[in-house]
Amino acid sequence: MKRICLALLALLLSACGVEPSGPTAGGEAPTGIAPGTTLYFVDARHELRPQLRNTGSLGTISEALSLLLSGPGGSGLHTEIASNAVPRVVVTTEPGVIRLLVPLTVHELSSLGIDQLVCTALDVHVRGGGPRNTKVRVVFTQPTPESEVLRSCPLIT
Repeated sequence: MKRICLALLALLLSACGVEPSGPTAGGEAPTGIAPGTTLYFVDARHELRPQLRNTGSLGTISEALSLLLSGPGGSGLHTEIASNAVPRVVVTTEPGVIRLLVPLTVHELSSLGIDQLVCTALDVHVRGGGPRNTKVRVVFTQPTPESEVLRSCPLIT
């Protein structure tokens, strides 16, 4: 019996080979409760401008993009995305990439319009605790090399 107890004690003291380690990085912490969603529109100087929509919560990327596609409202800003767009974007994620399947052809928005989509998606992602270095792939309804480009937002660094 004494041998069994000594063997169990030795086993417990060995800790099964697990070594102690320090803390590991887990990405940036979420910023907390959000009063709404930030959408990106274009001002008179053709520059992207954030606009907070008071929705009461951050919401999802898909919800934010639906709001973006519904237009800037009476903000004095404008959009570079075709107004006939169906306000539904299919969003999928994989490590390091957010994929946006948009109801548009590449000809229905300018490069600033693409930035509007990318910045709005990344803003929700980052404020929800996602890493800033995540890229966005905008996939259009018709095949185009533009659908393969990994993009980042010039305003979110």
